[in-house]
Amino acid sequence: MQVKDIINALEEIAPQHYAEDFDNTGLLTGATNLEVNGIIIALDCLEAVVDEALEKNCNLIVAFHPIIFSGLKHLRPGDYVNDAVIKAIKHDVAIYAVHTALDVAKHGVSYRMAQALKLQNLQTLVPKKALIKKLITYVPSNDFEKVENALFEAGAGSLGNYSHCSFTHLGTGSFMGNNASNPAIGNRDEHVRLEEQALSITFLPHLERQVLEALNKSHPYETVSYEITTLENTYQDIGMGAIGTLPEPLQQEQFLSLIKQVYGSKVVRHSLSRKRTISKVAVLGGSGAFAIKNAMLAGADAYVTADLKYHDFFQPQDMLLCDVGHYESEQFTKELLHDFLSKKFSNFAILCTQVQTNPVNYF
Repeated sequence: MQVKDIINALEEIAPQHYAEDFDNTGLLTGATNLEVNGIIIALDCLEAVVDEALEKNCNLIVAFHPIIFSGLKHLRPGDYVNDAVIKAIKHDVAIYAVHTALDVAKHGVSYRMAQALKLQNLQTLVPKKALIKKLITYVPSNDFEKVENALFEAGAGSLGNYSHCSFTHLGTGSFMGNNASNPAIGNRDEHVRLEEQALSITFLPHLERQVLEALNKSHPYETVSYEITTLENTYQDIGMGAIGTLPEPLQQEQFLSLIKQVYGSKVVRHSLSRKRTISKVAVLGGSGAFAIKNAMLAGADAYVTADLKYHDFFQPQDMLLCDVGHYESEQFTKELLHDFLSKKFSNFAILCTQVQTNPVNYF
């Protein structure tokens, strides 16, 4: 098995297409054709994690955070980024980072964080907008079913809990090929009119290449006419954060004790809130100040995230705002990736790092 096989699997749960523009996800060191001996999964890829990988004969590290985030100006040893990268390259260890590609996945970081609290009826807190694409093409009626099924098989036509979604209407197509053409219907220099069906079908952006390949392969025409537009709809299955309800309402103090225990936080920083009973809870792994208003508009009684600044705590008055710590909010990512890859590659060594990579300590 090669690195590219692991990447293809990870693309299923966390397509790189949806990573944020500021991020640096994907394969950071190593080659895609490297034969993989074993995999170490880590939240952060520090030098100590590379050492652990070497000790356990693992030459692929799947990390949540990218060790290379901004541009490297040199590779001299002496800082934690360079030290890890140099050792990985020296010993032919590949490093792959998922970060915000997994942040926005429906069953990604925040959903696992929500599941730890046993939240029910989960939905995405900040779903992506202007994401869904729509393909319109025109197919001779005799070939319509073949083309439509090919597009379905390529992943088009899926909306939420539904698949095989499309819309069609009948019309008349017209074309005439020149002397260099090779028409599937009619002859060169012949003006052809025939019954066609206009097919409208939606798909997600990361599927565009395979959808167009399926269209061109299944369509009878030498030159296929189609158009692609982006819809303004929000898409619930891709976005930041999650929101749901507790199995039973809790008093504010009970809720604070619960999240401190569940996330293993030494300290929970929180706002003062007029809400004394907590039922509806929003969560977002990592730095989540940007979604405070989203949580408020969604009617959350409490919002659990990390990296909040002083003035952030002034924003909500009818919502309990809680900072459980960055590492603490993302810690379940390791087991999420481990569970996923273990199911995909059941006869392969996939380990979670034993290195404590949380840089924050409490006195």
